[in-house]
Amino acid sequence: MTALLESPSAPSAPRSNEPARSWKPILWTLPPVLMVLFIAVYPITRVLLESTKTAQGRGTETWTSVLSEQSFRNALWRTISIAVSSTLGCLVLGTFLAIVLAFVPFPGSGLVGRLIDTVLTLPSFLVTLAFTFLYGTAGAVNALIGEITGSGEPALNFLTTPTGVILAEITFFTPFVVRPLLAAFAQLPREQLDVAASLGGSPWRVLRQVVMPEAWPALAAGGSLVLLLTLNEFGIVLFTGAKGVITLPALIYTRGIVTFDLPGAAVLATVQVLLSLTLYLGYRLIFARLTGSRKES
Repeated sequence: MTALLESPSAPSAPRSNEPARSWKPILWTLPPVLMVLFIAVYPITRVLLESTKTAQGRGTETWTSVLSEQSFRNALWRTISIAVSSTLGCLVLGTFLAIVLAFVPFPGSGLVGRLIDTVLTLPSFLVTLAFTFLYGTAGAVNALIGEITGSGEPALNFLTTPTGVILAEITFFTPFVVRPLLAAFAQLPREQLDVAASLGGSPWRVLRQVVMPEAWPALAAGGSLVLLLTLNEFGIVLFTGAKGVITLPALIYTRGIVTFDLPGAAVLATVQVLLSLTLYLGYRLIFARLTGSRKES
């Protein structure tokens, strides 16, 4: 009875179920963000600002002057043509090598695969030097041909031409196509190949209808990577001594280091960055579409 007469106690405040905000995730995020800003964003911003400098201050005169030059248009065309030609060559040669290594067993295939992996660790100028020793005007191949034919003139003289640059880039960048394809072929169920062969499918038909559809994402990834790398390649062009082969990276080097035209070099570098970013975004869209279509099927 006494308990009933007592005044009811005030209701207790509801306890909050929200966890206390922690600053640890933000603290862990800051170092990589600051590193990206310092390594990538800051240099690109400085280059962009440098490209707007003129004798009178800042403006767009440098951009107008550089982009209207015939040397820029020639370098842009040369860069794109060499990159596309090298990428196509890498795709054809890399696909062939990957198919042979994955489905045509032969003695020494493991050694060949390890040698291909070794090329990935080498700098590009070593391949160019090897090309010079082999196919240069005084190289081993020309010396051998001269001994056979008795001619004093070099039979091969392509190293300092766009063809020489393309062949050197194909030799160096083909492993970037072979390795993703070998990884894709390794995940392909062998039972699927056996079933296709037991149904009367020829090796070419099995390759075309069973193997390659599974390898398209890997082929697209390898080809896109090669295209990005060849688009920005400078060492091979420099070490081949191809004076007439002026690409955008070579032109940037000439404007920035040789003639010390920093604003002009910054304009060319900005164009190079925009070209690479556009290509990368296009690759991401294509890759997302390919993986999406595979999931739907």
